[in-house]
Amino acid sequence: MRVLLTGATGYVGGRLTPRLLEAGHEVTVLVRDARRFDGRPGAEGVGVIEADLLERASLGDRLRGFDAAYYLVHSMTAGRSFDELDNRAAVNFAEAIGDETHAIYLGGLLPEGPGVSKHLRSRAETGRVLRERLPGRVSEFRAGPVIGSGSASFEMVRYLTERLPLMVTPRWVRNAVQPIAVRDVMAYLLGALDTGPCGVVEVGADRLTFQQMMEVYAEQRGLSRRLIVPTPFLAPGLAARWVGFFTPVPNRLAVPLVQGLIQPLLADTGRARELFPLIEPISYARAVALALERTEKNLIETRWSGALGAEANSELVDEEGLMREVRMVDVDALPGAVFRAFSTLGGDQRWLVWNWAWSLRGWIDKLVGGPGLRRGRRDPVALLEGETVDFWRVERVEPGVMLRLRAEMKLPGRAWLQWEATELEAGVTRLTQIALFEPKGLWGVVYWYALVPWHALIFGGMARAIAKRARLG
Repeated sequence: MRVLLTGATGYVGGRLTPRLLEAGHEVTVLVRDARRFDGRPGAEGVGVIEADLLERASLGDRLRGFDAAYYLVHSMTAGRSFDELDNRAAVNFAEAIGDETHAIYLGGLLPEGPGVSKHLRSRAETGRVLRERLPGRVSEFRAGPVIGSGSASFEMVRYLTERLPLMVTPRWVRNAVQPIAVRDVMAYLLGALDTGPCGVVEVGADRLTFQQMMEVYAEQRGLSRRLIVPTPFLAPGLAARWVGFFTPVPNRLAVPLVQGLIQPLLADTGRARELFPLIEPISYARAVALALERTEKNLIETRWSGALGAEANSELVDEEGLMREVRMVDVDALPGAVFRAFSTLGGDQRWLVWNWAWSLRGWIDKLVGGPGLRRGRRDPVALLEGETVDFWRVERVEPGVMLRLRAEMKLPGRAWLQWEATELEAGVTRLTQIALFEPKGLWGVVYWYALVPWHALIFGGMARAIAKRARLG
C-alpha cells in the first residue's frame, strides 16, 4: 500500500517506519524538518514531505492519494494550549488527506466517570475530530501506558523503582491500569492496514495497579520488594512534579502521565480480540524483561525524548548579540577520531571533566522543572538530529565533521555547544569548540558573565580531554 506516516521522529512512529518497509509498503513521512528524519532506520527508502500540520497552507494537496495515513502526533508538551493545537492539527490532517484515505490513529484509554484529565480528553477529542470528518474511514486504537525500551511510561516506572526503595505515594497508585508492550502496539497498527477502518478499538494486556507495575519491575530486576506507602495528601500536581524530579521525564510530560492515573484506566479488549485474533498481547512482566534487555544492550530504537514536540524548531543564527567562547586544539589524530571523541559525550559516558559540576547543574535544572541529565542518550555512539543528549538537543550533526547541541535546561536565554573537526594536514586535526549564548534581558547577560570563570575551567578542560580521547583512539 501507499502509506503516509506522521510522527515519524516520535517514539511510536520511529519504530513503525522500518516495519512498514519490511512489510513491503511504499512509505512517505510528513515531518516539519526533513533533516530530523535523515539517518533514521529506513530513511533511505522513504519519501519525505516537509510541512507543518498546524499550518494548513503548508500541506496543500500533497497528502492526497494515499491508501492509509497514520496520525501519531500530539502537542501535550507544548504548554497549556496543547489541546487547542491538537484540535487544529487533527482538523488540518483530516482535510488534507481527503475522505478516501484510511486514517489510523493511536490515542489513549478513557477512564469511566467525571474528572477525566485534560490530556486524555484531548486525545479523545482528536479521535472524535477524525471520525467526524472522515466518517467510516478511521481506525482509532486506544491504549494505556506503553511499555518498551525508551518509552516514557517505562522510564517513569524504572527510575521510581530503582532510585526509591521507600515511596510515599498518592492513593491512586492502587488504581488499576492496563499497560501494553510497544511491540503489540506495532502489531495492531500494522494489522489495521489489512483489516481496514474499524472504528474505536481498545487494546491492552494484563490489568495491574501502578504499585504492582513497580513491584513487577523490581522482581524482574532482582531488587528487594519496594515499600510503598499510599497517602491521601499528595495532590496530582505535586505528585507529577515529584515524578519529574526523580525520573528523566520532565514536569510538562509527567503532569499528563500522572493525571492519567488518577482514575482506573482499563480497556475493553473484546473488539480487539474479534478483529485481530492473531495478536495475543504479551504480559507486562514480559514487556519489562524485553525492555530491560534492550536497554542493557544499548538497542533502543527510539526514545520518548526524541520527538521535537509542538514547539517551533529552534536554529542557531550567528549574529550580533551572541556571546561566544571559542577554543581550538590541534590534535595528532584523524578527523574521524576527533569527531568520535566529541560525539560520544553525555549519557553514561558523561562529560569527561568536572562531572560533579555537570551533575550539580542537572540537579538544579530538575529542581526548577527542567529536564536535567537523566534523559541520557539513545545510543552511546550514534546521534541523530533532533535527539536528546542529557539536557541538550542535537540541532545539527555532520558525521565526521561537526556536532551542535542546543541547551534545553532552564536558562535566561538560549545556549549552544558546537564542535568541529578540521583536517590541517595528514594526521593532524584542529578541534574547534564553541560555546554560544543568546542572553534574554539583563539577567541573561549577568548569567553569562557570572559563569565566565567556570567556563574557563570546565570548557577548557573539556577541549583538552576530547583531544586526549581522540589521540588515544
